[in-house]
Amino acid sequence: MISHDKLVRRLRVVSGTDLRQMLAMGAAILEENVEMVNSLNVFPVPDGDTGTNMLLTVQSALDEVSKTSGDDFGAVAQSAAHGSLMGARGNSGVILSQLFRGIAKVADARKTLGGPEVALALKEGANTAYRGIGKPVEGTILTVAREAADAAVAASQLDGDVGNVLRKAVEAGRQSLERTPELLPALKDAGVVDAGGQGYLLLLEGILMVVTGERIPPVISPVQKVQRVVPVVEEVTASMEYGYCTELLVRGEALPIDEIRRRVEASGSSAMVVGESDLVHIHVHTYQPGEILNVAGQYGMLEKIKVENMQLQHTAYLSSFKSQEPVKVDGVGVVTVAVGGGLTRVFRDLGAAAAVAGGQSMNPSIEELVHGADHAGYARVILLPNNPNVVMTAQQAIALAEIDLKVVPTRTLCEGIAAMVAFNPSVEVESNLAAMAEAAAAVRTVEVTRAVRTTRFNGMQVEEGQAIGLLDGTLVESGNSLEEVALGVLERAGVAEREVVTIYYGEGVMAQEGERLAASLGDRWSHIECQVVEGGQPHYPYLISVE
Repeated sequence: MISHDKLVRRLRVVSGTDLRQMLAMGAAILEENVEMVNSLNVFPVPDGDTGTNMLLTVQSALDEVSKTSGDDFGAVAQSAAHGSLMGARGNSGVILSQLFRGIAKVADARKTLGGPEVALALKEGANTAYRGIGKPVEGTILTVAREAADAAVAASQLDGDVGNVLRKAVEAGRQSLERTPELLPALKDAGVVDAGGQGYLLLLEGILMVVTGERIPPVISPVQKVQRVVPVVEEVTASMEYGYCTELLVRGEALPIDEIRRRVEASGSSAMVVGESDLVHIHVHTYQPGEILNVAGQYGMLEKIKVENMQLQHTAYLSSFKSQEPVKVDGVGVVTVAVGGGLTRVFRDLGAAAAVAGGQSMNPSIEELVHGADHAGYARVILLPNNPNVVMTAQQAIALAEIDLKVVPTRTLCEGIAAMVAFNPSVEVESNLAAMAEAAAAVRTVEVTRAVRTTRFNGMQVEEGQAIGLLDGTLVESGNSLEEVALGVLERAGVAEREVVTIYYGEGVMAQEGERLAASLGDRWSHIECQVVEGGQPHYPYLISVE
């Protein structure tokens, strides 16, 4: 039996094999805590997916590493960097891929790395991530990565042992994570640490475990006040990343909606439980749909059960791109990111060449965006990300696409639709970019959903299950009624001075409810031209465009 000290000394240098084990252990620790990381969301909205995005990004790196033979650290690091870039999802995934890229730059052509080189690699990773962000914000994963790397560099100057260098990096990373609420007031108000920083620390802790030879419990910052921590199902594997999208109706009497919501949330992610005392609609992503059905069946009769294998959907989606060689035609095409059958149809009706599935809690990877752009059938393509967590991913896709790809950085689906209306296929790309960006900027977006947890934000106390409203991505209203919250946000949006409002109603919302909201809007502001459109989007009962 090798002692702890001897094992650490044996790893004074680390090889490509060691790096494979480090990435695998880091991914395992992150996977065990992925829902906890997801729950560290400043806004109490159902789109906390930082942990999922980081996990899928690391798993993509592991997939690429598995194709690399040999024991050279540099070669394995380059594969990890490439895999993480192609699989990067959301802002956190893109930043993580930049961290890997910087590490690979230092490791290039090296067979092994000692403690000083490991420290320099972590430092270059942090520097690369900072350079990749237009306006870096402190109190995020960037801060945790930088301060962990600085501690590693300082430790390497005193002791070149890899284990000591990584141990100091983890210690500094923990301290840095605990300080993130002091750097970002929004984190402090919400009572959470930065989700990306927590995810990166979990990766570092997994890496350290390989060096020490110990399986130690990762430290979760005591600053967190999140009560909803969903256990990870043991059956989850890299080959079943997405689980099952499970939907159904529960019909009964005096249905305890809050209780049902809590139990559904504990069995999956991206949960939405809405309705009335006699009819409840359930939507959840889970690895065990049978468990959801068992829970729901305890409260009433089950109707309209739909269970879809999201892994098969994802695989079919990628396969559709590989089934034929793309044919490029002259002109300009638009590829949009959208979720919801109604919204996807709206984009197609307006002339979009293709729609990449994605949105809240389902951010597409860089690879998926590149595939969508390359196979749209045009030599020049404009990409509409339509989500703040997809903008950075879309911008990274530009360098990897085989066609001439441009991005209009739309942050909401409403902005994307406005940009699509302004699109003119008969004019050049640059003219379209200017017109579409201007149209997107002129729209105000109202999003109405229900709070997934109790929190404070911007001086506002929000209770779990309350209706909440966001204006251009900022939480501004809360209340008991979706309709009243929607009207409150519309007033803040200056609807009295606007002309057109379009209400897109989502999953679980009946057309009559959308029409009722439109009628209430007309009662308050009779001059408004209001349209009601089936959007079909998950998580958000109402998306409202104000023009």
